[in-house]
This record gives sequence, C-alpha cells and structure tokens, in this order.
Amino acid sequence: MVNITVIDHPLTRHYLTTLRDVDTEPDAFRAAARTLTYTLLMEATKSLKPSEFEVQTPLEKTTGWRMNDVVAVAVLRAGLGLLEAVEDLLPHVKIGFAGVQRNEETAEPEAYYIKLPDVTESLVIVLEPMLATGGSLAWAVEQIKAAGATDICALCVVAAPDGVKRMQVEHPDVRIVAASLDRELNESYYIAPGLGDMGDRLFGTL
Repeated sequence: MVNITVIDHPLTRHYLTTLRDVDTEPDAFRAAARTLTYTLLMEATKSLKPSEFEVQTPLEKTTGWRMNDVVAVAVLRAGLGLLEAVEDLLPHVKIGFAGVQRNEETAEPEAYYIKLPDVTESLVIVLEPMLATGGSLAWAVEQIKAAGATDICALCVVAAPDGVKRMQVEHPDVRIVAASLDRELNESYYIAPGLGDMGDRLFGTL
C-alpha cells in the first residue's frame, strides 16, 4: 500500500490552483506556497502526541499541551518555499538543509550539501515540494536515516506516480503528505500538469 495522503480541502485546492497558474507572479507564488503549507502541516503533525502539563488561565487551572520537538529539513532550493510556514506553525522547530540538484539529462540527483540538527528523537518533516522521479527525496531521506531518524514525513506540493513508487520501494516507512498526486512525468521529467519549476517560480529565476 502506497504511504501517501493527498489533502482534499477547499483551501488546499484554492492555493494549489494559484501555484499552477502560469500568470502567478513570484511574490504571489511565494505567498500561496506558504499558505498551502499550513494545510499540509496539519496533516503531517496530527499523529504527534504532545506533552501534557497544568496551565493557569485567568480563571483557574486546566490541562494544557506542549508540542514535542520537530525537525524540518528543506531540500534546496524549492523546499525554502515551504520553510516560513513551518517556522510560523511549529514551536522550537530545528531546521536542516539538504542540497541536491537534478541532472537535467538523467533526472538523477546530484548532492552538494547536507547539514542536519539532532534528528534521533524527533519527527522529521522533509520539505520537498516537487516529488518527480523521487531521486532527490530518496537521497535526502537516506541521509536523514543515517543520522538516526526513525519517524519521517515528506511534505510535497505535487507528486508524480513515478516518485511515489520509488519512495514506496526505497523508503516504504516514510509518510508522504501532498496537495496533489498528478498524472505523470513528461519526457523532460517534469510533473504534468504540475506547476513548472518551483524553485524558478519562487525566486523569479525563469
């Protein structure tokens, strides 16, 4: 069974459409990516068990809950488009970075940087907006597992069947939360219908 959850929520669909629209300018694109990420994070973190403690309200004492540590790992550079929402929503989040780029001829990942905080006892959320062939995400997850992580979730904006299948083969224990499971990869290994190159659209480097 494929370990993927596709978010079916009106807000998710609305902001995904903004990202797909070729006429969306970089500033509006970044804002839509940030807001859409909130809807994905709610699903990605719903299995977390917060710590219980006693809190004093203006009227009386009651039970409160505190989030346990979460680590976010942004796959550069497109993952940066999801990072601000993670910082907004998750208290005390620790952040790592995985630098990997796609070889345009082979579509295979070429790694150039990895820097991780302690991941051994935290939920690790990997920010990889475009799950195309799955090479970049599979490589990043391999590094994160080597650092000791056992609870990993990938946050994606759009995913292609090829990438989902690769993750199922190489990392079946990793949950995938996505805004859409798109139709296919085209001959250039881009997700179709997709939204183009997310890094270029985020930063206006078209």
